[in-house]
Amino acid sequence: MITQEQLKSIQERTDALNHYLDIPRKQMEYEEEQLRTQAPDFWDDAKRAEEQMKKVKSLEKWINGYAEVRTLTDELATAFDFFHEELVTEEEVDELYKKATDAIETLELRNMLRQEEDPMDAVLKINSGAGGTESQDWAQMLMRMYMRWAESNGYRLTISNIQDGDEAGIKTVTMEIEGEYAYGYLKSESGVHRLVRVSPYNAQGKRMTSFASVFVTPLVDDTIEVYVDPARVSWDTFRSSGAGGQNVNKVETGVRLRYQYKDPDTGEEEEILIENTESRKQLENRENAMRLLKSQLYDRAMQKRREAQAKIEAGKKKIEWGSQIRSYVFDDRRVKDHRTGYQTSDVGGVMDGKIDAFIKAYLMEFGGEE
Repeated sequence: MITQEQLKSIQERTDALNHYLDIPRKQMEYEEEQLRTQAPDFWDDAKRAEEQMKKVKSLEKWINGYAEVRTLTDELATAFDFFHEELVTEEEVDELYKKATDAIETLELRNMLRQEEDPMDAVLKINSGAGGTESQDWAQMLMRMYMRWAESNGYRLTISNIQDGDEAGIKTVTMEIEGEYAYGYLKSESGVHRLVRVSPYNAQGKRMTSFASVFVTPLVDDTIEVYVDPARVSWDTFRSSGAGGQNVNKVETGVRLRYQYKDPDTGEEEEILIENTESRKQLENRENAMRLLKSQLYDRAMQKRREAQAKIEAGKKKIEWGSQIRSYVFDDRRVKDHRTGYQTSDVGGVMDGKIDAFIKAYLMEFGGEE
């Protein structure tokens, strides 16, 4: 049975959310934005109308989310009083407490996503590390994990490029994950993921360690201005690989974009390489590749801005390409995030896409300081 102090804590957190989210202002904004959708010529510009509807739905989600929290908190307070009058059971009060706590934590978590890029769609790229077949198999397992996560959260996932491994698994895959706050949630996944297991590809049955890198960037749309210097762009075309027979693309529809990126601060140059085989039409693949390039350029500018603003303790909270962020130890039944210390023994659940607890732990610890 919950205590008076636990009930008070729930009520205080609910009131705090009303303040932090500024629900009265969001309600006014929602009514104003909703009125704009009722204009006679609203759907004449489909793209603009779609952006407006996205804005309306986002405000509506915040308002409804808080309304649910407030309702559950009020119901909990009523049930707490009724328990002392023996009108409800202890189990019913505890169940309401859990529902209210879960709803509050969900809204608090979303409130951690305050950066302008957090609501965007995401581009997630996985590269297998050194280690041949074992690492390539690990990269494919991670790909499946994120696909399951996207599916369970109602996100749309598209594979824009994939290269199969030599014997099994994959060498690399680039996936576009579309849905509200996809980048905000997945940004915590950037870094090196380490697998320790008894490898099925090792004849001696030895315990092996494999690595795969995950790189997440926000997927930019037409509403975001990103400059691409056309003089630094070059293109190659190639045939998209397939399973054979009718599935092999006999026309060079795959595109390879090379961009000679120059760091505006240091002057250092490097080549950004992007391959896209998503469509069977070369023009569409070119457009997709350019969009992925803009996403990378936007991400680099965003990271520079963040580094200039952030004061990060001993590099612990910094997400870098080469940093090991999480270990998956299969035979010990343990998955541990090295940044937050959060771990679970539900290895099977994690590999089936149940990574929300890791995302939540990261955002609750570091999200407010970004």
